[in-house]
Amino acid sequence: MELEHKAYWAIEKLNFSYDSTGEQRKLQLNELEEIHQGAYESSRIYKERTKAFHDSQILRKEFQPGQKVLLFSSRLKLFPGKLKSPWTTPYLVTKVFSHGAIEITNEAQGNAVKVNGHRLKPYVESPFDTVYESLTLKEPVI
Repeated sequence: MELEHKAYWAIEKLNFSYDSTGEQRKLQLNELEEIHQGAYESSRIYKERTKAFHDSQILRKEFQPGQKVLLFSSRLKLFPGKLKSPWTTPYLVTKVFSHGAIEITNEAQGNAVKVNGHRLKPYVESPFDTVYESLTLKEPVI
């Protein structure tokens, strides 16, 4: 009984003020919560800025019916070639949908395909593609 009584007094002497210890612990928990909220807010701001920068770098492409476009061929990854272009022959835009899909027609075969607008880029015709010159070669005169 005497040992138990001494232990009780020792514990009471070390933990003299239970109320102040509880208040201190609550303050520490509140500080920790504030640090957590600050880190969360900082992370949110960083993500917003990164997204805004990424969105500003994206070039918007608008296509009109009758325009010539090139189609990106994703199958080229299976058979890579240094000199092969991933862009296939020019297609003709026949219909533009509001959700970003575009219907294109192959001029040579005449079949229509609906593709995502991100897989297309405008085709710029050069004068060398449309104009053909023919030269007749004659035997040299000696």
